[in-house]
Amino acid sequence: MQCRLCPVSCGADREKAAGYCGAKDLILAKYYLHPFEEPPISHRNGSGTVFFCGCSLRCVFCQNYELSRVQRGKRVTPRELCDIFLSLEQAGAENINLVTPDHVSHLIAEALALRKPNVPVVYNSGGYCTIQALEEIDPYIDVYLPDLKFRSPALAQRYTGRADYFDYAAPAIAFMAKKQQVWQGDKILRGLIVRHLVLPAATSDSLRVLDFLKETLPQGTPLSLMRQYTPAGNIAGYPELNRRVTAREYRRVLDYAIALGFEQIYTQEKDSAQTKFIPQWDY
Repeated sequence: MQCRLCPVSCGADREKAAGYCGAKDLILAKYYLHPFEEPPISHRNGSGTVFFCGCSLRCVFCQNYELSRVQRGKRVTPRELCDIFLSLEQAGAENINLVTPDHVSHLIAEALALRKPNVPVVYNSGGYCTIQALEEIDPYIDVYLPDLKFRSPALAQRYTGRADYFDYAAPAIAFMAKKQQVWQGDKILRGLIVRHLVLPAATSDSLRVLDFLKETLPQGTPLSLMRQYTPAGNIAGYPELNRRVTAREYRRVLDYAIALGFEQIYTQEKDSAQTKFIPQWDY
């Protein structure tokens, strides 16, 4: 069977070999109660976060570079993944948080079909996914947490090699926006929070991303503006990425979001751009 799960549509026989994403099956790097997601996600006890290895986007600046390039990790079956979800739930997780799930969404769906957790399931995606794949896993997902990275094809090509990033991410986020918002106080139970990572020397594209989100998202959809960019990955040939975002750059994007009328914005302090916030991988 040729894999057409993600927009790359590499055609790999995933039963025999890895696809463009670098993964053949389910490979985990870590799972634990993560306290540093957005407040409605981590809430009080922490988000039951599961980090999947492999990625179809493969950003050069990826802070989880070892994972996206499948340089480490432990293979598990859908049954074992189901048991991991249960263990996180029993440990008090506010939700089950699937990090970089797009390239293995079919296998995650198998695990969720065995037992749907009694806490919300969060789909924590880079946004580069197909509507068909989303439709297949959507019955199991309560909260979508995508990152809309770029609007510019040139930036997407430079940093990911995928000039068509926005062509797929835009309809994917529009699909996710159909999930009705349900909250319990300040904790999200169902709905959508859209992230955008502000990059050095790329604020003009950030403003265009915000324009699209304002035009597309239902009124009141929360926006998370991330300031956590830390030089990482394989950026030797990208001098503009060898620094953190300045206060002026971040303020420009935040002020624009406020001017557009976003009602609920999660922000990050300057200190969020530190390697200490990158998890230590178990496998």
